[in-house]
Amino acid sequence: MQTIEANGAKIPAVGLGTWQLNGSVGSRIVEQALRLGYRHLDCALIYGNEKEVGEGLHASGVKREDIFITTKVPHTELAPPALERAVKQSLANLRVSDVNLLLIHWPNPQIPLAETMGAMCKMKREGYTRHIGISNFTVQLVDEAVKLSSEPIVTNQIEWHPYLDEEKVQAACRKHGIAVTAYCPIARGRAVGDEVLTRVGKRYGKSAGQVSLRWLVQKGAIVIPRTSKVERLTENMSIFDFELSAADMAEVDALAKPAGRVVSVGWAPKWD
Repeated sequence: MQTIEANGAKIPAVGLGTWQLNGSVGSRIVEQALRLGYRHLDCALIYGNEKEVGEGLHASGVKREDIFITTKVPHTELAPPALERAVKQSLANLRVSDVNLLLIHWPNPQIPLAETMGAMCKMKREGYTRHIGISNFTVQLVDEAVKLSSEPIVTNQIEWHPYLDEEKVQAACRKHGIAVTAYCPIARGRAVGDEVLTRVGKRYGKSAGQVSLRWLVQKGAIVIPRTSKVERLTENMSIFDFELSAADMAEVDALAKPAGRVVSVGWAPKWD
C-alpha cells in the first residue's frame, strides 16, 4: 500500500471510511477490508459505530501495530475536559490504547481554537494519539491552527472529489507540510454513473469510481471511500496499477462546479 508522509506521520493512501457502517455489516466490512489488505481505518465518535469497528478490527487477526487508525472529536466536545472524555470514549469503544491520528471533526467558533489545540496537543503528549490533525478547516483556519499548535498537524480532512475544486485549501496545507485526506471521494456515489469518468475509465479498464479515486491520489490526496459491499473493497483499493494522463486529469478537473458539495451541515464554516 502506498503511503503519504506528512510532518512525521506515514499514512496509507487508501483507507476505509466507516460512516454509516453500523451493526454486524459494519464489523464484517471492517474485518474483510483488513483481511484484503487495507491498513487504514477512518472513524469518528459521532458515527456511533466505533464498537463495531473495534469488533471488526480485533476479528481480522491483523496486528494492531500494522493498522493506522484515525478518529475524530465531535465539534460539540472541543472544550478541553469534554475533548479528553471524548477521546477516552473512542479508545474504549475501539478497544485500543491509542489511535494513530486524532482529528478535530469540525471547527466550532463557540469554543476558542487555542483551547482546543492545546487539548489536542495534550492528548498527543500523554500518549492517547500518535499524531493530531484537523478536518473541515478553511485556509484561514488551517493557518490559525498551525500557529496555535505546539505539535505538528499532519492532515486536514476535507470533502474532495471531481465536482469540488479544493486547490486553495490544498495549497494552504502544502505550505505547512500538511497532507490532505479526501472524504466522500466518490461524491456519495455520484461519480459512479458519471459519463466523463466512465469514458476515461474505459481507456484503462477501470470504473468511474476508480478514476475518481485515482485522480485524487495523483493530486496527492489520501482517500477514504466508504462502502458496505465486500466486492467494492477490492475495487476501491485497486487504483495503483494505472496512471491518468495529463489530458485525462484536465478532463476530470473540468467537472468541478461552484455548487459541487454533497455534504451540507448547519455548523459548517464559510468555505473558501
